[in-house]
Amino acid sequence: QVQPVESGGGLVQPGGSLRLSCAASVSLSSLNYMGWYRQAPGKQRELVARITSGGITNYADSVKGRFTISRDNAKNTFYLQMNSLKPEDTAVYTCNTLSRGGSLIWGQGTQVTVSS
Repeated sequence: QVQPVESGGGLVQPGGSLRLSCAASVSLSSLNYMGWYRQAPGKQRELVARITSGGITNYADSVKGRFTISRDNAKNTFYLQMNSLKPEDTAVYTCNTLSRGGSLIWGQGTQVTVSS
């Protein structure tokens, strides 16, 4: 695999939680950052959360306090823990990785739907 692979999307009720996984296929230590983006219909793709290999995190204002990005170096996998989900969080979520060599690689995306 040359692309990161997402999993964990699905349907969840408002206020619920979901954890997305991204198998990076490379050592996380070789990456400048690992990130999660999302795109809802009719909207531009936006950065949700990002974590560097050094552990520095950044979040979109809309998800601060609700979402947490983390990593598991042993599994070459990083995660997006989403709590207190809202209908406006509904989107296709895509992970991406930026290698230290400058390669930006996107996954295929996974659908997250927040609805009653």
